[in-house]
Amino acid sequence: MDRTGDTPVIARGAARSYGDASFGPGLTLDMRRLDHVTAFDAASGVMTCEAGVLLSDVIRLWTPRGWFPPVTPGTKFVTIGGMIASDVHGKNHHLAGSFGDHVISFRLALGDGSVATCSRTENVDLFEATCGGMGLTGVILEATFRMIPVRSARIMQETQRAPNLAAAMDLFEAGSERTYSVAWIDCLATGAELGRSAVIFGDHASPDDFDSDARSAPFSRRTPNKRRIPLDFPGFALNRASVSAFNKLYYKRQAPGRRLVDLEPYFYPLDAIQDWNRIYGQRGFVQYQCVLPLATSRDGLAALLTEIARAGDPSFLAVLKRLGRESFGLLSFPLEGYTLALDFPATDRTFGLLDRLDDITLEAGGRLYLTKDARMRRAMLEASYPRLDRFRAVREQYGFTTRFRSALSDRLGL
Repeated sequence: MDRTGDTPVIARGAARSYGDASFGPGLTLDMRRLDHVTAFDAASGVMTCEAGVLLSDVIRLWTPRGWFPPVTPGTKFVTIGGMIASDVHGKNHHLAGSFGDHVISFRLALGDGSVATCSRTENVDLFEATCGGMGLTGVILEATFRMIPVRSARIMQETQRAPNLAAAMDLFEAGSERTYSVAWIDCLATGAELGRSAVIFGDHASPDDFDSDARSAPFSRRTPNKRRIPLDFPGFALNRASVSAFNKLYYKRQAPGRRLVDLEPYFYPLDAIQDWNRIYGQRGFVQYQCVLPLATSRDGLAALLTEIARAGDPSFLAVLKRLGRESFGLLSFPLEGYTLALDFPATDRTFGLLDRLDDITLEAGGRLYLTKDARMRRAMLEASYPRLDRFRAVREQYGFTTRFRSALSDRLGL
């Protein structure tokens, strides 16, 4: 990127965001060739790598050595640069925060030929704007972050059924010291069963949790069985009746209890199904992910689930997580409360439903996740991200408003 070029650019990692963040009106930079690990301290777990390194490669190479990413989203096929730009969160946000909380520093190309080192003590404004900044503050070239030690490649998983939303939230609060927690929700259940869930806790297993004959190889792993959706489902396949029947069966099959599972099915169940998005047919799907403050979460989530069940639009995947403290990134998504993520078929009726969900989310003081967004209106962004003006000021100060643009930034006036 030279000093005189005026073509807008945006970086693109592994193309796993659900919306329009990684393409735009100008050039798109494919970051995947910046895929080298440049340093690793085996004593502290501090890693330095280029921005295009895939999380899957980090796990493949370093988990057998006793290290695991401090935060992981629901897919491992994302780049480290993308994880910073989205300030991703995972099933352990209530304890560990988001990925940016574990980033020590990164090198950022500013678009004028210069490269800045950003951290909590150096170029702090760029550090805070870039973590969660959706690639709109420059191009991340290299990052240094801290891994966490683990003693095996397994998770001790515990499943508990919750007959309704209130019971599920009580389980989350009672299990606040568990390392990981997540819930699958039947979003079509109504009445006394509104929000019935399977709450799934997890902790990194130690060799003592293994059968005696497996304790000598705690990092051994089986090759996961890959499945593939071979064709686009017809539009009528996902309807209220079919999804409701699936949800009832899935809920019954979530047997309460504890068992050892591999990292893959616990963290990345959909990664085992190639082209899983074809379930939603040729028009595809749209994801809706919101977070509600803790004080309004119970009433707000009940209102969201009631509206979804009333509308009857089937969400094949509905996930609830408890989030901890608000992240420091100026456009970071997490705040203390609960986040609900849902996938819907992309239909005209769905978009009408999502507009109504927006109103409920705003009334509860919540906001939407930019990485998952494809249709939020500018007014909602401005009403729900209180540090937006500071983000825009950083963009203006460094001349980023014309240099780094995406379809998302144009749509939302970032």
